[in-house]
Amino acid sequence: MSELFTPTFLLILLFSTIRTATPLIFAALGGLFSERAGVINIALEGLMLAGAFTAAVVTYELQNPYIGFLCGLLAGAALALVYAVAVIKFEADQVVTGFAVSLLMIGLPAVISAAIYDSAGSTEQIAKEFLLPDIDNRLNIASILAFILVPIVWYVIYKTPFGLRLRAAGENPAAADAAGVNVIRLRYLAVVLSGVLAAAGGAYLSIGQSSLFTKAMTAGRGYIALAALILAKWRPVPVLFACLFFGFTEALAIQMQGVVKLPSGEDIPVQFIQMIPYVLTIIVLAGFIGLSRAPKALGIPYKKES
Repeated sequence: MSELFTPTFLLILLFSTIRTATPLIFAALGGLFSERAGVINIALEGLMLAGAFTAAVVTYELQNPYIGFLCGLLAGAALALVYAVAVIKFEADQVVTGFAVSLLMIGLPAVISAAIYDSAGSTEQIAKEFLLPDIDNRLNIASILAFILVPIVWYVIYKTPFGLRLRAAGENPAAADAAGVNVIRLRYLAVVLSGVLAAAGGAYLSIGQSSLFTKAMTAGRGYIALAALILAKWRPVPVLFACLFFGFTEALAIQMQGVVKLPSGEDIPVQFIQMIPYVLTIIVLAGFIGLSRAPKALGIPYKKES
């Protein structure tokens, strides 16, 4: 146990926390745009998978991580647009449709990967020189971008006319409409933005943290990002700290493997250690969801009265 408190271990844990929090920050900020506009985005998991798969395939084929990352963002935007059409134009149930998108993206990449690479479980391995670059071998460039995005999103949400309209669309769309805001168009834009950011988190997983796409590699991170968003009460800066908290639990679980032992001296089964982030997510949601006030129009379809 003494190994857990050495300066070296704590430094490793710090950088590991930042790395594991990076995809959560991207996805949670994406969810913030969508939900602030009044559209529930359970589809964050599927949007992350779309970005991860597309980025991995394009990066491998073109040997350029930046083009791969950009194509991942475009894939997330396209899938988010499909989701937006379903829930905004056709008023489909937002929760059910979001789960459907996530389920689709668990199976679809496997089918495409099997057709292209004869492997349904993963894409081809990407050479290290074609991955998103690290800074000082500790932080990936995508992690820096995620942290920079937090104050930018805060400024957009609270200091720009777009942010004011976005919040109005999620709180009182009828009043926003009466003030001249195109609520429907704004919601479309917010959902597409959420797709772009969530896909960025997925792309980081496949061409930044890893070097290939594996089936369901997001492992529930889209749902954890949604939990972080709720815990942060739909505010950008608290979102950062909530994601760092969940990133810390995942990083700690990784570092605990083979270090923390049972009183008998045996290793704790790795499955129990890997459960820690998900159990804490459930506990946090159970304890804090009642204290968070969601945007009043969240999940309520809006139709402009003729």
